[in-house]
Amino acid sequence: MIAQRTLKTLTQAVGVGLHSGQRVELILRPAAPDTGIVFRRVDLPEPVDIPARAESVTDTRLASTISVGQAKVFTVEHLMSACAGLGVDNLYVDITAEEVPILDGSASSFVFLLQSAGIVEQNAAKRFLRVLKTVQVSEGEGSQIKWAKLEPFHGYKLSFEIDFHHPAVDSTGQQVVFDMSEGVYARDIARARTFGFTKDVEMMRANGLALGGGLDNAIVMDDYKVLNADGLRYDDEFVKHKILDAMGDLYIVGKPLLAAYSAFRSGHALNNQLLRALLAQPDAYEIVTFEKSSEAPKGFAALQPAW
Repeated sequence: MIAQRTLKTLTQAVGVGLHSGQRVELILRPAAPDTGIVFRRVDLPEPVDIPARAESVTDTRLASTISVGQAKVFTVEHLMSACAGLGVDNLYVDITAEEVPILDGSASSFVFLLQSAGIVEQNAAKRFLRVLKTVQVSEGEGSQIKWAKLEPFHGYKLSFEIDFHHPAVDSTGQQVVFDMSEGVYARDIARARTFGFTKDVEMMRANGLALGGGLDNAIVMDDYKVLNADGLRYDDEFVKHKILDAMGDLYIVGKPLLAAYSAFRSGHALNNQLLRALLAQPDAYEIVTFEKSSEAPKGFAALQPAW
């Protein structure tokens, strides 16, 4: 069967939050089958568990935030993306502040943490969410339109197109298709960093955001060019980071998807709206397992290779 996966042992990291600038400690712990990905605020007087669920998302401005009551964790999408890319089903994430550390601005540090701890199969079937009919959400009209959709597909494929009208971005690839059965997440997607523009960073900092951001954990651009001395990691790093984010946002649903996702200028808000639209239609999806590996989509049976 295609089995659920967790970590062999715990692993930890220390970093700063991209927006809060706060020092934060992160411990990733193994979890029992059917636990899912659960963030645990261990800095509070009484630790609070916050499961990654579509309905737990309470804010999508600049990042995905999940909450239970007054307890919240924001910027969860890069760690969630790494879990999705490596097929990790069950995990406790102990965290000492309200924001996941940004580390290098991509998912590659989380991939390293997960793989260094070791990923092991569990004695329980992996439960997939299979999309049965097309679900789409959109925002705006004409030149301002943004949209995202999920379509039935025997596997997991993501297609994203960006449109920023910026010289540094326009000179790179604007569209990427990533198929989990053909590509290697750690190699093809995980290293794409978050990005921002100096004019926006100044405005965000004035509002108490992006306090932990800099050239060591983001691609930063002025009006014309990339300011990072080492340039880009991929020729199409900007749109690949949008794929990375989308994988993290969609994995908040709590199970790996069997679907084709496509989007134009989407972001955290539309991605969550898409999940909620899907879950609101019980006939649009089903939960499936695979007793025989041969019945599963190509690439889902084997553990994801390392770099």
